[in-house]
Amino acid sequence: QVQLVESGGGLVQAGGSLRLSCAASGSFSSINTMGWYRQIPGKQRELVALVALGGRPDYADSVKGRFTISRDNAENTVYLRMNSLKPEDTAVYYCNVPGYSSRNIYYQRAFWGQGTQVTVSS
Repeated sequence: QVQLVESGGGLVQAGGSLRLSCAASGSFSSINTMGWYRQIPGKQRELVALVALGGRPDYADSVKGRFTISRDNAENTVYLRMNSLKPEDTAVYYCNVPGYSSRNIYYQRAFWGQGTQVTVSS
C-alpha cells in the first residue's frame, strides 16, 4: 500500500510562487509514476503534471512553462514548483500514484493524497 501526504499549499499573490511536496510511504519497493492533479471549483479534476521513473515530464498546456515536476533522489517524494501563479490556478491540488511495485509484483491500484489548497489572489 501507499500513503501520500501533500504539503506546501497556501495563499499567494498573482505572479508569486509555491512549491508543493508529496511524500509517499508504505510497503512498496518502487513507484514508477507520480503525478499532480487539481480540482478547480466548478470543474472536473484535471491532470497538472506527470512524471515516470527515468522518464520525461508531461504537463498540461495551461501550466507548461510555469510549473515544474520533479522527484528526489530517494524517489519517495514528488514536488511541484509553481511559478508565475495566476488566479485561475486556484484549486485543491492532489498527489496521485496510479500503481506500485512490491517485490516482483506490480499492483494496479491508484492512491490519492488528501489534497492541499492553493489560492492565488488578484
